[in-house]
Amino acid sequence: MTIALSLRDDATAVLSAWTAPSEEQDAVRRDFLGHLAAHEDAMWRSCVPGHLTASAAVFSHDGSRVLLTLHGIVKKWLQMGGHCEPGDTTLERAALREATEESGIHGLTLLPGGPVAVDRHRVGCHGGSWHLDVQYAAVAPPGSEPVISDESLDLRWFPVDALPEPTDDALRRLVAAGIGRLAR
Repeated sequence: MTIALSLRDDATAVLSAWTAPSEEQDAVRRDFLGHLAAHEDAMWRSCVPGHLTASAAVFSHDGSRVLLTLHGIVKKWLQMGGHCEPGDTTLERAALREATEESGIHGLTLLPGGPVAVDRHRVGCHGGSWHLDVQYAAVAPPGSEPVISDESLDLRWFPVDALPEPTDDALRRLVAAGIGRLAR
């Protein structure tokens, strides 16, 4: 008999098993686990204090470039990602779905080993709440051409060592972590 896990159970298992690359990242991971334990609806945007989201930095097949979106609301260059949806069964699938929808690239592959980073940032949901973002890294097939979605003002490939502005430290940390995972 197979027991179906909820998305919240998956998130708890993923974050419990993940070895964070630094003490700072481990503190964020522990905060996320506390949030999951305290809120039955921690995976959904209805969770007013904050909710888990899933994202992915999309790298070119050779790891030399990263695909970024100029977010329509935030007005910064960011990775693909966003809210979990009822059809998502795992954080990985949520991250892959978001990356595929926002990049227009089919055939993306998440790098093995689970998340590469976590980030907590303030957002405008419910007049002000938190995104507890579990971040993955994905690789696009050779020759992939992105297709801009209606959520983006722009969508472009950038050299991994020449990220555009405006962006933030969370994106720089995610790209560095993704490059590190690609190098393994």
